[in-house]
Amino acid sequence: MTAAADAGQAEADAGQAVADAHRREWAFVLAATVRVARDLDLAEECVQEAYAVALSAWERHGIPANPAAWLTTTAKRRAMDAIRRERTFRSKLPLLVEPDELAPHRLTEGDEGDQKEGDREEGDAVELEGAVPDERLRLIFTCCHPALAQEAQLALTLRLVCGLPTPDVARALLVSEQTMAARITQAKKKISVARIPYRVPRPAELPDRLAAVLGVLHLLFTAGHTAPSGPALMRTDLADRALHLARALRELMPDEPEVGGLLALLVVTDARRATRTGADGRLLRLEEQDRSLWDRSALAEAHELIVAGLRGGRAGRYLLQAAIASLYAEAPSYEQTDWPQIVALYDRLLALWPSPVVALNRTVPVSMLHGPAVALTLVEALEQDGRLSRYQYLPAIKADLLRRLGRTDESAAAYRQALELTDNEVERAFLTGRLTGQA
Repeated sequence: MTAAADAGQAEADAGQAVADAHRREWAFVLAATVRVARDLDLAEECVQEAYAVALSAWERHGIPANPAAWLTTTAKRRAMDAIRRERTFRSKLPLLVEPDELAPHRLTEGDEGDQKEGDREEGDAVELEGAVPDERLRLIFTCCHPALAQEAQLALTLRLVCGLPTPDVARALLVSEQTMAARITQAKKKISVARIPYRVPRPAELPDRLAAVLGVLHLLFTAGHTAPSGPALMRTDLADRALHLARALRELMPDEPEVGGLLALLVVTDARRATRTGADGRLLRLEEQDRSLWDRSALAEAHELIVAGLRGGRAGRYLLQAAIASLYAEAPSYEQTDWPQIVALYDRLLALWPSPVVALNRTVPVSMLHGPAVALTLVEALEQDGRLSRYQYLPAIKADLLRRLGRTDESAAAYRQALELTDNEVERAFLTGRLTGQA
């Protein structure tokens, strides 16, 4: 191989390694760096710089045995350098300006208080970290600060901590990319202006942040279970990360029913992972999947969690969703699914959590219980509501109902609409097949 070819291969290998590390390790590297920087913007900047440096360094010197450790060390060093530069600037500032010009730059009493509070927080760090042992879970709890609106908590955490691209975060939260970018910017600005400290929340503060943390983990798993964009149906790295964090959260808060409910939901849904596409990569609908290949140990684990949660009293939204998913999984076949019980559970879920996505999902078992015409009326009402205008599964479900009713032209139009909203290539291939009558 020529020198030029060697160099080209080294460049390609380095680029792939950096891309893999960004996908798998971003959250870990950011979580470690923010502990040093104590500022999310600075930590994010240093981590981005570390990845940029890695591209050229790994090309020249080879890919390190532990890319995450290399990136973390580099990002931390840059954060410490930035902090030293700021301290040096502050110490030298009196030599550069007149006394009256210095006044606006001097520490105010509030700043001194912040510094003292920061010193106290530093001393408490080891004790508080024991409350949330997993570093990435600590950062999620930290970002889910109650001073931020929950939409901002979800957006900021999915983008920065979980490493989802802004367009994918926007799809997950059913808003435009521009709206999502503005929401993330506003959240970061509020953190800065309000001087919200980036410290690990104390044990007593965890319950107030739990709902947002559960929402983050659910959306993270959803983005892994069906990738918002790209060539593969799944992003298994995201699904695995969400499962790991849900288990860590269960260990941390074992008495919270919704923590067990979320874990059950993720486990029972992930049990079908191996059967969701065929050998040719084609998307397989639930009724086409080989149920004998579903992970029985995972289904048993989910069942135990659901039973334990239901015994504990009032079921929450994640526990009810897990119970619905478990009923689908327990049926001997798709046709033998207990449709009345599933619709009844959806009715309970809607009363507790009146989400338009839940209402849309409910139309599927309604169509099996009462027929496609009844379900189509419900879907059209949700379409008129407008909140799901960016949700590709609404026109996809509508198209299938119209197909079952023999309204071919209207069904084709709905499939085309779903295609316009879908960026996952496996889902696009499925919809195209349905449109052309090949699936």
